[in-house]
Amino acid sequence: MPSKKRKVSYDSERKYSSKWEEIFVWAQKAADGSEAAYCKLCDCKIVPRISNLSKHHNTGKHKLNTPLQDQTQFNVGKTPRQDNDNVKKDSAAASQRTRGPPAMEESAAQRSLKEAMQTAAKEFLTFVDEGVSPYHVIEACKRRLRTAGFLELKEADHWHVEPASKYYMTRNYSTIIAFAVGGKYKAGNGFSMVGAHTDSPCLRVKVRSKKVHAGYLQVGVECYGGGIWNTWFDRDLTVAGRVLVKTASGVAQHLVHVRDPILRIPHLAIHLQRDINDSFGPNKETHLVPILATAVQEQLETGVKSSGNACEATQMCEKHHSVLLNLISSELGVEVDDIVDFELCLADTQPSALGGAFKEFIFGPRLDNLHSCYGALQGLIESCQEGGTLTDDTNIRVITLFDNEEVGSGSAQGATSSLTELILRRLSACELNRTAYEEAIAKSFLVSSDMAHALHPNYQDKHEENLRPALHKGPVLKFNSNQRYASTSVTAAVMREVAKRVDVPLQEVMVRNDSLCGTTIGPLLASALGVRVVDVGSPQLAMHSIREMCCTSSVLQTITLLKGFFDHFPSVNSSLTID
Repeated sequence: MPSKKRKVSYDSERKYSSKWEEIFVWAQKAADGSEAAYCKLCDCKIVPRISNLSKHHNTGKHKLNTPLQDQTQFNVGKTPRQDNDNVKKDSAAASQRTRGPPAMEESAAQRSLKEAMQTAAKEFLTFVDEGVSPYHVIEACKRRLRTAGFLELKEADHWHVEPASKYYMTRNYSTIIAFAVGGKYKAGNGFSMVGAHTDSPCLRVKVRSKKVHAGYLQVGVECYGGGIWNTWFDRDLTVAGRVLVKTASGVAQHLVHVRDPILRIPHLAIHLQRDINDSFGPNKETHLVPILATAVQEQLETGVKSSGNACEATQMCEKHHSVLLNLISSELGVEVDDIVDFELCLADTQPSALGGAFKEFIFGPRLDNLHSCYGALQGLIESCQEGGTLTDDTNIRVITLFDNEEVGSGSAQGATSSLTELILRRLSACELNRTAYEEAIAKSFLVSSDMAHALHPNYQDKHEENLRPALHKGPVLKFNSNQRYASTSVTAAVMREVAKRVDVPLQEVMVRNDSLCGTTIGPLLASALGVRVVDVGSPQLAMHSIREMCCTSSVLQTITLLKGFFDHFPSVNSSLTID
């Protein structure tokens, strides 16, 4: 009997390519006139994207339908290996579907996997370049969620959520919570959650930024978070963030991103500081002051010459250089006098890029923690695609992307606020079950997703000798007995089982006893909610530099792992006998 066909939703921009048939000999274009791919072995349609074909190739169903002599399994981030354990077809049926020498199939599958990884990495680069401030990160998330059919809810409104439906809400436009209600959800069931953060260390424009020194117009900035501040020298910088603008009906928020390099913090020449290569520790107040223009050029261009600072300023035009305000107003198409206030981050204008001799690396800003935000976002979206597992899920799937993690999370939009509990209580509220929330927490689980430190080849002594995460070898389970990370043997076991089911390798890390350990939102939410938490993150180098580095394979690995968590956690949790 042929298997039941499932409905599949398609992106109108995606087209079927006959070239895929050279890689996947079981594939052909669907016969219904759509652009869908069709698997001849499984009698099912697939969203027309090579990464989706690659994922289908590795599913248990497809392996069961694959001839014995051609059965090959490929793991994300692992080398190919033969895996015949699950093959249950007899040889007569197998011989009817012979697809060629196994070695050729392995090579083709490897190529398809590499292409899927590269595609995921390139899509992530777009996300990074869009997310120049936490506000822009939220905008990028909202755009992708709306495209995927999620509906926006306002925190101040009454909510009426339905099973098998998808929603999101924001706070301060720098934190976003998105959730999808399982088709079989009932009040008191659990939450499958992934948490990450939208902010990164950066320089931010001060509320009074106007400075004039030695004939230069400079912009006063404040250090946000624990950045490697010397990496901000000699970079082509700009500003991005949100601006409050007067309108006929009140005040409206606008996002701004000046794309030209308008700021720079130049180094002092080595001739004037001969010991710079021995030690360089800039004074964060006096040395980290970017140059905007010269006073003489301002006078030539505008007929006005700035002087003095903003100590006695009362108006926006006195608090900040008119040159900066004019750039912002021009970018937004508003009058300078209509600018009420703003919150601006400095950002590098150099786009993120694939690098290395084999294009295996990602070079870019804000990888900590936009990598985790993107993985959580795409994992949720892909787990909710039509024909997926959401309709049979008993849980609510949640992603929480918080602001202000880099400065301790202590804000109304941070992880230590009451926001998470308020949302979970609203979702579990039920007149017939007054303890639904308490019951739900006991059945819930949070993956705290934040980047991990990869082994640095030039500083190997900084890493614990038995726990050295490497690029390409999978996400990292993070442990710390002093509760800087929230992972336990139980929560790690849950994550290992999920990873096993979706064929994603995992690594482990602990810091040396003579080294300080960073922390995440994991312990904060574990203690605030009483929920089980595991800390996990992809390995990277140069964390908190203005330009960071990770590997291309980690993007698809993270998406696959977190999608697998949403797909499989309820069944994994049901197998636990630990209270």
